[in-house]
Amino acid sequence: MKNKLSLFMTISTLLILVIPISCTKTGESLAANPTGAGGSTARFTIAGNFLYVVDHTSLKSFEITDPNRPVYKDITEVGLNIETIFPYQDKLFIGSSSSMYIYSLQDPARPQRLSKSDYTLSMACDPIYVKDSVAYAALRVQLTGPCSGRGGLGNSALQVYDIKNPALPVLKNVMNLYSPQGLGVKDSALYVCEREQGLHIFNVTQPYNPIDLGLITGETFYDVIPYGNILIAQVAGGFRLYDIGTNPLQPQLVSSLQN
Repeated sequence: MKNKLSLFMTISTLLILVIPISCTKTGESLAANPTGAGGSTARFTIAGNFLYVVDHTSLKSFEITDPNRPVYKDITEVGLNIETIFPYQDKLFIGSSSSMYIYSLQDPARPQRLSKSDYTLSMACDPIYVKDSVAYAALRVQLTGPCSGRGGLGNSALQVYDIKNPALPVLKNVMNLYSPQGLGVKDSALYVCEREQGLHIFNVTQPYNPIDLGLITGETFYDVIPYGNILIAQVAGGFRLYDIGTNPLQPQLVSSLQN
């Protein structure tokens, strides 16, 4: 009973922290003032005392030392078809329909580009997740819209980059997927939402060579947030909470929330 009560309190706390800002996420070491976490498909994020927002082509920075009085600092032209932003340590990882951009936050008011890596696919929607020296980009190709890649359906992929040198990322692996969207990592587990197909689980003990462990099916998965020992999954119609503390490679459903 004590364990169940503790788990319930943890989940309740996470929902308070996460759901109101479900489109934001914080980096692991830069976030001096952590405000929660968010999914990998976000278009804005908080890192330290700064808010970063991407639109179709640019990155804007705002100082939020006083959250009631955000101060606009700078705008940086990034490229075309910008879709997602992910903070990790002292860097921002920005995904477009064709490339991954890495920006330094050495000057947090004015992020500086370190590198641009073109995907092997073009015109694919592409959330990015970063863990240690590895960047995972989930590239989804659709029939129409900004994800309508020239390669056509059936060419969606997970691309794995070595980013030990962020100024020169190295593509290490490309794996075919169904229809990837949001993704996240907990210890040796990589979770990739495959929409109607389910939630894909990979073993990333060897981080550049993910091992496919299969799918959790029965839901349409859009995005995930690994938050401590809980995996918060955005699904069609609500959220699903999974225990990933016991074994991250085998998420166990503990609760559901409907919109």
